[in-house]
Amino acid sequence: MTIRLGYQMPNFSYGRSVRELFPTVIAQAREAEAAGFDTVFVMDHFYQLPGLGAPDAPMLESYTALGALATATERIQLSALVTGNTYRNPALLAKTVTTLDVVSGGRAVLGIGAGWFELEHQSYGFEFGTFTERFERLDEALQIIHPMLRGEHPTFEGKWYHTEKAMNEPRIRDDLPILLGGGGEKKTFGLAARYADHLNIICNASELPRKIAALHERCTEIGRDPKTLEVSYLCFLMIDEDGDRVRKQQQDMMRGMGVDLSTLSEQERRQTPADRQFVGTPAEVAEQLQSRVLDHGVQGLIVNMVTNGHEPGAVALAGRTLAPLVD
Repeated sequence: MTIRLGYQMPNFSYGRSVRELFPTVIAQAREAEAAGFDTVFVMDHFYQLPGLGAPDAPMLESYTALGALATATERIQLSALVTGNTYRNPALLAKTVTTLDVVSGGRAVLGIGAGWFELEHQSYGFEFGTFTERFERLDEALQIIHPMLRGEHPTFEGKWYHTEKAMNEPRIRDDLPILLGGGGEKKTFGLAARYADHLNIICNASELPRKIAALHERCTEIGRDPKTLEVSYLCFLMIDEDGDRVRKQQQDMMRGMGVDLSTLSEQERRQTPADRQFVGTPAEVAEQLQSRVLDHGVQGLIVNMVTNGHEPGAVALAGRTLAPLVD
């Protein structure tokens, strides 16, 4: 597996009818595939996230959507960024992602994380628990999922989960990749070092040097060569031939979060979500991503385009701009 350039769709509010919603999703996935992206992602949420929209904004169930995208695309890998472990029994999740792999002809990636959005848990009746408990559950889940994806029949008795010779058939392959997503330097990075093929780091860009150093420490602690763990970074991309247009979109988006960028110093901006945003013309965005992300030892980029990704041609422009950076 290689994830060098991924396209995430975190937003299904396109100003169109519900009947037109999924055709717009398909169009983005196909445009990403044609533009050189190697993976397309959807979020595993039931409500829209704070900062992106109101809870009742459109949100699709991830694996149903990915199964449909499998029939609408040919080459691009398919994944959730990331599956909330608390929402599914781990053996069932192994079966679900393996079925996606079969349906797509071997293009599934299991993106997984501990889960964090408390409102969804409360509303849907999932146990939320403490931060420590959610990571205990993720650790146990990976001890079940990892062998099931590789054709083993694990029997596991833990605090949270148990299985008895759990089978997972049919499978196309025994190396379906596992991606962990998050920014936790101890728990998330430690689990990634033990179980993952790929780590997608979610943090402010100015934190990346410290995050990479911490990841190397977690790998060293278990005797893993850090070079065997792919690393990508999740960023908000606002790109247009008209740089002023997307800079205005950024300002409007941040004002919606209660932040006026025009009043902040560079140091203050680094403490806001703007530090995860890459905004401007293709040349400006390429320079920002190179200097702020890739030069710190990150191999891949996963981008979302909340403000204009659904506009025809926007994803293609991003692909043309970013693919040369990660080849």
